[in-house]
Amino acid sequence: MDKKYEFKINAFNLIAFAAIDISYERLIDANSSYGVAVFYNFSDYADSDIAFPKKFSITPYYRWFFSENKYARGFFIEGFGMLNTYQDNYSYDFNSNYGKIETQTSFALGISVGGKFVITEGFTAEVLAGVGRNLIKGESHESYQDFQNEVIGRFGISLGYRF
Repeated sequence: MDKKYEFKINAFNLIAFAAIDISYERLIDANSSYGVAVFYNFSDYADSDIAFPKKFSITPYYRWFFSENKYARGFFIEGFGMLNTYQDNYSYDFNSNYGKIETQTSFALGISVGGKFVITEGFTAEVLAGVGRNLIKGESHESYQDFQNEVIGRFGISLGYRF
């Protein structure tokens, strides 16, 4: 197998959150690979109540594939680390409308599961879902979003090319 590199874009995050999420992956052998994903959210948390709080992340990962006779494709389990920046909205007084948007940075460790499919001519499709926990927490304001910013998700439906 001479194609050992992949470049992917996460279509799910692009559509659902107006965020760019691109990945580069290096295939080590038939059963493992490593890579890095970079996420940037273009929407502003302060402008909307439904905006996604994660603003930026860089996520190195390592994958183990479990398909026999298929080179780095099929079902996989992934371990990841994620340096992430998120925006937190909290109120000084729960009875008032006065609040503040604060940007915080954290580092998470987590695990994901997914499946990778290689289509003819090297095109790839991938489905991924995972969860991690932020290990470094910013200043807490007893907001309803404290749990949301402690647990970090990793989701995607990606399209890419193996070369």
